[in-house]
Amino acid sequence: MSKKIKVAVLISGNGTNLQALIDACIAPSYPAEIVLVVSNKANAKGILRAREAGITTRIIDHTNYSSREDFDTELSMILSNSKCKLVCLAGFMRILSESFVNTWPNSILNIHPSLLPSFPGTKTHERALEAGVKVSGCTLHFVTAELDAGPIIGQAAVPVLDNDTPKTLANRVLIEEHKLYALGLELVANKILKNEKVDLRREQDTVSKSLLNF
Repeated sequence: MSKKIKVAVLISGNGTNLQALIDACIAPSYPAEIVLVVSNKANAKGILRAREAGITTRIIDHTNYSSREDFDTELSMILSNSKCKLVCLAGFMRILSESFVNTWPNSILNIHPSLLPSFPGTKTHERALEAGVKVSGCTLHFVTAELDAGPIIGQAAVPVLDNDTPKTLANRVLIEEHKLYALGLELVANKILKNEKVDLRREQDTVSKSLLNF
């Protein structure tokens, strides 16, 4: 088995992007392995996905902490103990504090359901339809203290259809999220293994072109 970068995945819900990463990591040649899945919600279906795959899981209920910083401190300690090199946010419904992000610089990846910088934040599909855009998609990016504003690793585009609802558009984008996350994590992990710096402008172009599907 080739050497692999240890990854922790943070979730809050169904975990379909987590499943996409679990499936990708099965390949012996894939350069990453998931060593820990953390959820802030005990009933998250993604926890069951992780356990079925034999991955260590932790539940950290954010309501048990008096502040965001206290929760993030505990989370950071657990991640450090897992010896992970990368942290993947996969439907993790928490805004991370600046101190947490600074503790894990250039190490946190997030998938966002729009073509950033358009429509950062929540209700992305509703806002895209209201704006009348003809193309939407998803973005994989590094996390910085500014919400949804970190360096972009790659993007995947989908058409917006005349009869789209937020749900139908979300479903179409989600299919591309699964592909993009697995491909982007592979790219970043390979760069770390080779002790290379990710050239985001060049690599983004490579990732994005491979995911254009219309």
